[in-house]
Amino acid sequence: MNSLPLVQKIMTDFMNSTGLSTSGKPPRRYLWTDAFAVCNFLELYRQTGDEHWRKTALNLVDQVHYILGRHRQDDARTGWISNLGEEEGARHPTIGGLRIGKEMNERKSTDAYDERMEWNRDGQYYHYLTKWMHALNCMTRSTGDPLFNVWATELAGAAHAGFVHTLKSGMKRMYWKMRIDLSSPLVPLMGQHDPLDGLITYRQIRSTAFELSGRTASVLDSEIADMEALCKGQNWVTADPLGIGGLLGDAYRLMQLNLKDGFAHTDLFLSLLESALTGLNAIARDPLWKLPDDYRLAFRELGLAIGLHAVDRMKDRMLKNPDSFPENHSAHVLIGRLERHVPLSETVERFWLEPRRGKSRTWTEHRDINSVMLATSLAPGGYLELSIADNRGNAGTNP
Repeated sequence: MNSLPLVQKIMTDFMNSTGLSTSGKPPRRYLWTDAFAVCNFLELYRQTGDEHWRKTALNLVDQVHYILGRHRQDDARTGWISNLGEEEGARHPTIGGLRIGKEMNERKSTDAYDERMEWNRDGQYYHYLTKWMHALNCMTRSTGDPLFNVWATELAGAAHAGFVHTLKSGMKRMYWKMRIDLSSPLVPLMGQHDPLDGLITYRQIRSTAFELSGRTASVLDSEIADMEALCKGQNWVTADPLGIGGLLGDAYRLMQLNLKDGFAHTDLFLSLLESALTGLNAIARDPLWKLPDDYRLAFRELGLAIGLHAVDRMKDRMLKNPDSFPENHSAHVLIGRLERHVPLSETVERFWLEPRRGKSRTWTEHRDINSVMLATSLAPGGYLELSIADNRGNAGTNP
């Protein structure tokens, strides 16, 4: 099936409905969704060569920074959340972090904590910030402009300083959710995969900086060391489809970085494959896949489908790099077992592509994130691939 026309339609509808085009609608920005959307626009540019799509990605980046890098309209505070002046803030739009983009303002210090309501309140999520770092890094890889990777680096520094803290025991930990200005935690628990996302994304940013400039200066070295320490001894296994998809995507990013920069974290790579396989074996027996639409969340299932698209890409990389992956390498066995689950990606896509699904409550309540992640699953290269592109948007020659 040629999915390109469908992806173009989905992303055009997203542009119009969220105020990214000239439709006249006020902008509606949400950091997680917009990160995937940037990658989708870059993939459409790569596949079509139509400059319209890359200009749209650039426009989206500007909108996200100007809206989510600043205080809310219903907040007494104004300007950039970094507290920089207008001109300096525009030059460094990510240096104070970026808001989630939730409908409700963040919880006041005098308000009681309500777990259900907290999901609808603004603030900063670390795992959303790493998604935006990835999107900015992909912008540099597509355009060749290092500025986007500089912004990703500055965002990494701000996020790390805000979310990573040291316990009295001397151990490092992370917060799940921070206030808009990163002054204090809103949810002090640590996300299961946050250290993993941080480690791989920091390495990705550093790799791009070195590749473009040839520098050997320090880029996120101390932050990477912190994340390595936080990742030690962690259990990555999850039964959450979105989490499993994230593990597979992270494994593929790590593989690409290792092939290009030299193998580091080899044990971590195998651990991600093993953890994803454990989770997939569990959900294959889960009655979730037989439930009606209103009991399922499309974006979580589509996150799994996106990750499953990385499995064949990992197999292809192994076959093209036999010196790094000889026949007796453990990854061959794990990838072979993961391949049995790959057809689930098409099952998920077909289910949510049926026209009647678009009328279900769980689809309409999360229309933006559902549709954008469906487009990513149908055309995953912009999100999954880390190769530097030339100025025409063609894929580079990384291993």
